[in-house]
Amino acid sequence: MSQINSFHDVAFPLGVSFGSVAGPEWKNEIAQLNSGHEKRNARWAQSRRHFDAGTGIRSLADLRQVLSFFEARRGSLFSFRFRDPFDHFSNHGSQEPTAFDQQIGIGDGITKSFQLVKNYETYSRVITKPVASSVKLAVNGEKLENNADFQVDVLTGKVTFNDLIVVGEGAVITAGFLFDVPVRFNTDRLQASISSFQAGEIPSIPIIEVKA
Repeated sequence: MSQINSFHDVAFPLGVSFGSVAGPEWKNEIAQLNSGHEKRNARWAQSRRHFDAGTGIRSLADLRQVLSFFEARRGSLFSFRFRDPFDHFSNHGSQEPTAFDQQIGIGDGITKSFQLVKNYETYSRVITKPVASSVKLAVNGEKLENNADFQVDVLTGKVTFNDLIVVGEGAVITAGFLFDVPVRFNTDRLQASISSFQAGEIPSIPIIEVKA
């Protein structure tokens, strides 16, 4: 049975994800010119993250939990939430989010919905899987109340102001949040044995970010 682009809104075990190997990938083209100079072009507008969760497994209980999670996702068929151990805060450290971490938009007096983003030095990363309870917003430095003043779509990363909130023209909208990465298993087979695990051999569990 085929399920295309299906997402399970469940989180990979946090304790395991925090011990994983993780990092972003970019896709660039580099052409060597006759002059000896290079011409470089970016193929992707956003980076893509890769993880190996095998290094996060510390016990047989962890391994069994991950194998059960793998079965429930039917291997690579269904995507899910994964907490990047190095980058899951709206700020660029590891501090609790504040309503002033990231600028996500400028009001025009009409628009009610804005996309959560995390701004790096040269580009803005679209955040599609925020942790709803963690999202904080402010307009022109004035904090708003989650649910009372705005709603968060945890499947798209869009925040929508309630009817009584009017974001005036030129108003600066800022946000803070925790977020997950939408991913899938990058394999349809996991192999593990108790004897190998007890001998210190860690299974590879490749996971890759899913782009919308």
